[in-house]
Amino acid sequence: MLDRLFHLKRLGTSARAEVLAGATTFVTMAYIIVVNPAILEAAGIPRGPSMVATILTAAAGCLVMGLWANRPFAIAPYMGENAFIAYTVCQGMGFSWQTALGAVFLSGVAFIVLTVTRLRAALAESIPVPLRYSFAVGIGLFLAFIGLNEMGVVTLGAPSAPVRIGDLGAPATLIAVGTFIGMELLLMWRVPGAILLAILGGAAAAFLAGAAPPPEAVVSPPPSLAPVFARLDLSSTLSFGFLNVALVVFVMAFLDTIATLIGVSSRAGFLDADGHLPGIERPMLADAVATTLAGVLGTTTAGAYIESAAGVEAGGRSGLTALVVGALFLLALFFAPVLTAIPPCAYGPALVVVGLLMIQAVTRIPFDRLEEAIPALAVMILMSFTYNIAIGMTSGFVLYPVFMTAAGRAREVRPGLWALAALSVLLFVFYPTK
Repeated sequence: MLDRLFHLKRLGTSARAEVLAGATTFVTMAYIIVVNPAILEAAGIPRGPSMVATILTAAAGCLVMGLWANRPFAIAPYMGENAFIAYTVCQGMGFSWQTALGAVFLSGVAFIVLTVTRLRAALAESIPVPLRYSFAVGIGLFLAFIGLNEMGVVTLGAPSAPVRIGDLGAPATLIAVGTFIGMELLLMWRVPGAILLAILGGAAAAFLAGAAPPPEAVVSPPPSLAPVFARLDLSSTLSFGFLNVALVVFVMAFLDTIATLIGVSSRAGFLDADGHLPGIERPMLADAVATTLAGVLGTTTAGAYIESAAGVEAGGRSGLTALVVGALFLLALFFAPVLTAIPPCAYGPALVVVGLLMIQAVTRIPFDRLEEAIPALAVMILMSFTYNIAIGMTSGFVLYPVFMTAAGRAREVRPGLWALAALSVLLFVFYPTK
């Protein structure tokens, strides 16, 4: 039955591999259960109900992704977008979280329309091959940077420099480094479930060494969703003063999804000879449905997660992987104390390892042709240095047509890419700076 539903044999996978891949992806992204509500609390959204909204949004998105798109991409509320809503829109600009959720809901509806009419797929297919592979490399660098920070190897916000070396003598950092080495060895030896086994081993070591607190409970009842459910304020969202914010919310989510789908698909081998993802409108529809539900449930924009690359590397190739992730999110409603106890020093190394593997796509970028190499470089470095996937992508969309035109190759730029370049310029123009 599973083979008929998910085409496991045709995709060269098995139910066991898919379950392991789903568990691996979930462990690497389970932090969102705690982190997303903590960030959105700064916007005024109560933490308990926000946690439930986060879990339900992720579970619903993964369900649609698994059953409709049959792809191993997990969905959850985006990091970056949540911080933009909390700190820029609500704290910095003074808008209510209800108004912000209205923008999230309308973005989701717009995505559904654009996906059903195939406009989103057409825009995605207009992206040139060098940029596609630069997305994979940029996301790989981004993941590695996040992972090094989680491990304690790199510390952000140093007084004399943006980043600096962390405390390498700290127990958590030592455990993280040991977990990283163990993970790499298991991968070299082709041990099934290598990433997940290393994460669980790192978590056990952290608990035993006192580097992280063990779970205080096994089961806990979920809080009520009522304080945030269907509280979006559409009338304020449609006001003229909120227009630039709504535009940024839309463009960021639109571009983040394209980058993640193409970047992770590159590593999984899903892209065809032209660098396109066949049937891309199906996973796009899954994230559109998830974003629409997110606004209603009480959380921010949702979409495909870059941590899905961890599950892909663990062998995930079908929608069964996403289905497993969704099921584990639902379990987290009641087992949150256990599932969220896995410390950063255990899952951080997985992000570095996956980032390393994704960077291999850099060999597909034609560095001997500067008109293509410069936009690709901008994508790769700005994704990490701005801590924002959308900013990295948009820089590439703007620079690629400019340099191709300067090189006398304007005819090779598809109309859809010019449209993406125009969207990208709008993002830079209207992106709030406060």
